[in-house]
Amino acid sequence: MVVFAGQGDPRRSLSLLWRADAPPPTRGGPGPKPRLSVDAIVAAAVALADEEGMGALSMRAVGDRLGRTAMALYTYVPGKSELLDLMYDAVHAELPTAYTESDPGDWRAALTAWAGEVLEFYVRHPWVLQVSQARPVLGPHEYAGLDTLVTLLRATGLEAGVLRRLVGTLFPFVRGSAQAVADARLAAAATGSSDEEWWAARSAALLELVPDFAERFPAVSGLEAEGPAEPYPGEGTEGAEPVPYPEREARETFRVGLGVLLDGIEAARVGRT
Repeated sequence: MVVFAGQGDPRRSLSLLWRADAPPPTRGGPGPKPRLSVDAIVAAAVALADEEGMGALSMRAVGDRLGRTAMALYTYVPGKSELLDLMYDAVHAELPTAYTESDPGDWRAALTAWAGEVLEFYVRHPWVLQVSQARPVLGPHEYAGLDTLVTLLRATGLEAGVLRRLVGTLFPFVRGSAQAVADARLAAAATGSSDEEWWAARSAALLELVPDFAERFPAVSGLEAEGPAEPYPGEGTEGAEPVPYPEREARETFRVGLGVLLDGIEAARVGRT
């Protein structure tokens, strides 16, 4: 399920994102004042999406969490499309905008730290991965995240044209890696079978039905025969929390793939000198 941002009224959406207009006044009259606000509605919507996924998101469901009707929310947020934009931008505030602990000249360490933070951000909020990057939200926190990456990349000394393409390479790479981790966590609950059960059943059936598998796919079979992948960092450490195999593979693929990408950036730097 892919969701496109920016489907609501442009001016109203951007006004809410940038908090450009004054908040709506609370109703007068007897009784307690309603304690609704844009921030409270967005926080409830994010919690709902984190717990139950994007499919559970509706104005009514958010209203239920706040003890209000859906109609009460429309005074603050025009509709679900605008709410999605606000949710997406709000959670991006979790991303750090500076890496002060790293050596300012160590662009590789800074980019490694950035990629790790962004990966964990997506894993915490897997519904964000369903929001297409084809049309940005154009909110302040989304821009802050982009500004951080551009700042880190400028330390490489590469020209602006290359940096633009690196931004377009790094974000999709991290998102794809996070999707693999998120899917690995969801698979067992969504299908009702563990990873071990799934692989055991299908591996046995595949070997029985395709006895010439190795001859038909020599490259794949040869890679498997050459030995296992490098062990996952921390694997086998006493007291370490066990990580399921699919997630372990996804995280190790991220680590190795990121290293190769950064090697490529270094090669580009050397090539221009």
